[in-house]
Amino acid sequence: MEKIFQNKVALITGSSRGIGRAMALHFAERGADVVINFFRNRAPAEETARDVEKLGQRALLYKANVGELDELNSMFDETEKTLGGLDYYIHNAASGYNRPSMEQRPKGWDWTMNINARSLLFGAQRAAAMMEKRGGGAIVSLTSAGSTRVIPDYIVVGASKAAIESLTRYLAVDLIKKNIVVNAVSPGVVQTEALQHFISVGTQNEIMQKFIERVPAGKLVQVEDVAEVVAFLCSPSARMIVGQTIVVDGGYTLPLARDG
Repeated sequence: MEKIFQNKVALITGSSRGIGRAMALHFAERGADVVINFFRNRAPAEETARDVEKLGQRALLYKANVGELDELNSMFDETEKTLGGLDYYIHNAASGYNRPSMEQRPKGWDWTMNINARSLLFGAQRAAAMMEKRGGGAIVSLTSAGSTRVIPDYIVVGASKAAIESLTRYLAVDLIKKNIVVNAVSPGVVQTEALQHFISVGTQNEIMQKFIERVPAGKLVQVEDVAEVVAFLCSPSARMIVGQTIVVDGGYTLPLARDG
């Protein structure tokens, strides 16, 4: 496999499981050292770090709630101290209070917006300063269809994802002058352990099949599909893709109406 990220460093927030883990391994397979960020669950983060090291790359394991600016800044400080710099910042960590709009509270708003959106802006400030020393880099954020579509009980998370996409455009214009490319990726329904937690075991196969039937591609998006697109956006081949949100959903959001 071509080591297109040889001698590069990637910081991937929320990278212990699911899409984040897939991205960490994808970058490591292509030669990058990786910062593995987690907040609550250390065990899967340690496993991801070990797998990165098995691929011959350095792994920096760092616990941080990226919604807290002191913790966010400390993570960037440790990245520079331990790995010597930064080339790719993948903004993947996300959280949120899923409740109807009339039941939302200020605490849920602040928690969701700080982790999902505020951390992108202030993380990008730190990342850009580090990338500029190395001649440039890339910033990629993970968003979702809820940024523009209405999903039940998703109002605060959807607002935070819309903010991410807006920040992506503004950052892209400001940072391309520094040879830093900024984009976002919006996955569709992705087959992960997290998805399965939302579905009861008894109806899991039936509901998953209904999801698949609604995807024109005939299958759910896999974590590797997302990782490949994110890696492409960090590659030299994507240097003229600036401030875009790339949808990776097998066509799921295209049909105007659906049966059932």
